[in-house]
Amino acid sequence: MSRPTDSLAGLDRDEEGFLEDATDWHPGLVEAFAREESLEMNAERREIVRFVRAHFEEYQTVPEARTVLRHMKTTWGPERATRRYLYDLFPRGYGQQACKIAGMRKPRKLMLDV
Repeated sequence: MSRPTDSLAGLDRDEEGFLEDATDWHPGLVEAFAREESLEMNAERREIVRFVRAHFEEYQTVPEARTVLRHMKTTWGPERATRRYLYDLFPRGYGQQACKIAGMRKPRKLMLDV
């Protein structure tokens, strides 16, 4: 029996809801993860999630917040490339919300949010 493409049911997740295996993630899960986090996915949040996934696919690591900020500066300009703006997008923290929505395992070092 196959699971619905937008459902988190049947996925191996840790106690905080992070995927145990990042390869289980697919774009159809974004909305389900976002609903769990009480976030509406707008274009900017989607861009951060896309960037996290692309970085992971290339380097097999989760990008630190400073790497995301550099991407934001290149993409949106310096006025929106701030930690405050990143927290506006992900109020519980980049590591806690953006990484979860992007299907990452829980970041071991929460330096992602420092």
